[in-house]
Amino acid sequence: MKQRNRVLSVSLALILTLVLVLSGCSSNNKNDPAEGGNNGATNAPTDKASDGAATDTPAELPKVAFVYIGPPGDGGWTFEHDRGRKYMEEKLGIKADTVENVPESADAERIITELAQNHDIVFTTSFGYMDPTLNVAKKFPDVKFLHAGGYKTNDNMSTYFGKNYDASYLSGIAAGKVTKKNLIGYVGAFPIPEVIYNINAFTLGVQSVNPDATVSVVWTNTWYDPTTERQAAVSLLDKGADVLLAYQDSPATLQAAAERGAMAGGNDSDMTRFAPEAYLTNPIWNWGPYYTQVVQSVIDGTWKSEQFSGSLSDGMVDLAPMGPSVPDDVKKLVDDTKVKLTSGEMSVFKGPIVDPTGAVKVEEGKTLTLEEILVMDWFVKGVDGTIPK
Repeated sequence: MKQRNRVLSVSLALILTLVLVLSGCSSNNKNDPAEGGNNGATNAPTDKASDGAATDTPAELPKVAFVYIGPPGDGGWTFEHDRGRKYMEEKLGIKADTVENVPESADAERIITELAQNHDIVFTTSFGYMDPTLNVAKKFPDVKFLHAGGYKTNDNMSTYFGKNYDASYLSGIAAGKVTKKNLIGYVGAFPIPEVIYNINAFTLGVQSVNPDATVSVVWTNTWYDPTTERQAAVSLLDKGADVLLAYQDSPATLQAAAERGAMAGGNDSDMTRFAPEAYLTNPIWNWGPYYTQVVQSVIDGTWKSEQFSGSLSDGMVDLAPMGPSVPDDVKKLVDDTKVKLTSGEMSVFKGPIVDPTGAVKVEEGKTLTLEEILVMDWFVKGVDGTIPK
């Protein structure tokens, strides 16, 4: 309120002061819940500086980027990460940047470096980005880096993944029950621990309901190459397999099986739409809540480096709905086992577990730790295949 000229009379000033005081009281009553004002709502407290000026302004939202190994249209791995990104954007009002089809090579480090120069958070969503992400993280200590599937961390770099082997075990139960030839094919991506322990979990699920069945493995050394993955699937079908599962990002294995009257599951995402009648089931991911939590923690200033592992219980990992051709009794068996895995009543890698030669790898009464699972480099009994060095 501007100052009045000093020539105004004292009486007029007193009158004006009285009017302002009465007006202020009336205004306060309208905002007082006890008086029924403002529909009972109260104003949020406001921080003030020492001079009385307001200082609470909306926090600046962080700039977020994602690095993808393939296209979001792959129908699997990248599709689910991109869906998780969109979930985070909707929840937090953030528009993230994405770079897709980034090879696991020197190009990855170059692209991650470029993103680090103008982003606050960078998610790198493939195992082969681990060392490039770490190298860049050391150069940009003020940027937060999140790497999917790896095991190396830094003060400003976390890892995240999930116990998808539980869902692989459930897929194995379904496969073991529906196979008529007792020959199940598995199209493996790369011979790294992540793929090996999922093949093993799948096979343990198969063997738990059908000890006579074997799982034949063919490697493609691809994450997303529909042509190569289809060829691998066909080779297993030619061998006599009547059920297939794949650990790649495309639905090529499922589509090849459908053409030959076999059943199959894919990976990472519900792939029912690609071949409904041939669809079995497979592990799926739900990244959205995790991405939201991470970005929110950066906004709140509570973020810290960690190695996060999601599970069936928190929903990061799940099993896709089983296809319409899967018998109801098989669906019930899988659902009942899922309850036990989710509650911790049972564990996939609990001994006794032996390898194809009969050598004991996990003794009776012992359960592998997560750290032991994450470095697995051997097959369980029931797997027909080798692990290239």
